[in-house]
Amino acid sequence: MLALRLTRGAHPFLLVRRLLVAAAAAGAGLLLLCVLGYALAHPDRPSASALRLAWCALPLAACAHLAVAVARTDPATRPRPGLSAAGLGPVRLTAVAAASTAVACTLGSALALLVFLYLRGDLAGLPFGGAAAEPLGAGRPLPLPAALTLLALVPAAASAAVALALRPAGRRRAGGGGRAAGSGAGTGASGADGTAPATAAARDPFAPAPAPAGLPWGVALMAAGLALGMYGARDTGDALPLPGGVPGSPAPVLAGWALLALGLVVAGPGLTHLCGRLLQAYRPGAARLLAGRTLMAEARRLGRPLGVLCAVAAAGLTVNSLYAATDTRPFGPLSGLGATVVLACSVTAVLVAAVETRQVRAGTTSALLRIGTPAGLLRSAALLRAVVLLAAFAPLTWLAAALTALPLRG
Repeated sequence: MLALRLTRGAHPFLLVRRLLVAAAAAGAGLLLLCVLGYALAHPDRPSASALRLAWCALPLAACAHLAVAVARTDPATRPRPGLSAAGLGPVRLTAVAAASTAVACTLGSALALLVFLYLRGDLAGLPFGGAAAEPLGAGRPLPLPAALTLLALVPAAASAAVALALRPAGRRRAGGGGRAAGSGAGTGASGADGTAPATAAARDPFAPAPAPAGLPWGVALMAAGLALGMYGARDTGDALPLPGGVPGSPAPVLAGWALLALGLVVAGPGLTHLCGRLLQAYRPGAARLLAGRTLMAEARRLGRPLGVLCAVAAAGLTVNSLYAATDTRPFGPLSGLGATVVLACSVTAVLVAAVETRQVRAGTTSALLRIGTPAGLLRSAALLRAVVLLAAFAPLTWLAAALTALPLRG
């Protein structure tokens, strides 16, 4: 009940973000139900149904990733003075965040069930001239327990991911520069005239943050994935089919692709921190120093979603290059839906992480403005951060896509 009340009384922008989570859950749930419909229509192809179910893990993981990003921006899940006395400590707030995520994902799953039943013709006549009748197993009885079990996967996975990410220990590790920004905000608000506390808070962006330890591991994973893909391309055995009509590839090639994508995700925070260091490498001015130190402080918060988006974009470029070498039509309806869910979740997670960063640094930003920092300087620093991140991650995405496509073409 507390989660429902917090959801009803949330800020409109937060409600929009939760609706985006519900939409992602609806897309992932619809894909799971379509796998069930395919299994009903083709009972003699259990291996094909199992493979389609395995590929649904990607949209499911993307939905959970977006749910975690949205839960981090919810002010109701942050520990505040006085809440522990009311029984809302860190553990209880984590449970509330997981429950709110489950509510949003359950709404999306219910919508997916309605759309699925409509496409099967169970609610009215067959739409679209019955084009979806055969793939969805129309005319065959739908096993409701199996459908509800599949739909329960999305809320369960998303709420479990939120509970794991927002647990008290995980919150402290992911906070990074949030503690400094929060202390600066609180100090700036407690001063009599705001001058000395604001000066103390304004020093927080200029305190260098320690570098994340994931960059060497990410590079190692990418190198291992590339080597495994090149080695697996020599295999002339059975190829695992890819969704959407893309030519299949041996299992080692796909495993190398997965390792390379994981390396991009792991290296994201370290690469973001390195961008901040390079930005202030030689005689930095105020804008470069502020932008660089902010990137260093927010490397863990921004780097992981950027790494995920980089991996998704590289996969999309790879698939596009493979389609160009074949005569197949790009993306069927279900593979297109899955790709849309994954891409939309990745882009939205980056935007939500940027919103979270702005919220965390709000106290320091207001302190800088109070001591006379021009607003144009802050805008220039923000633009500089965006340009540097684009200059670092865009070539890496193109390089990862080009290297991934080499063994898949072979």
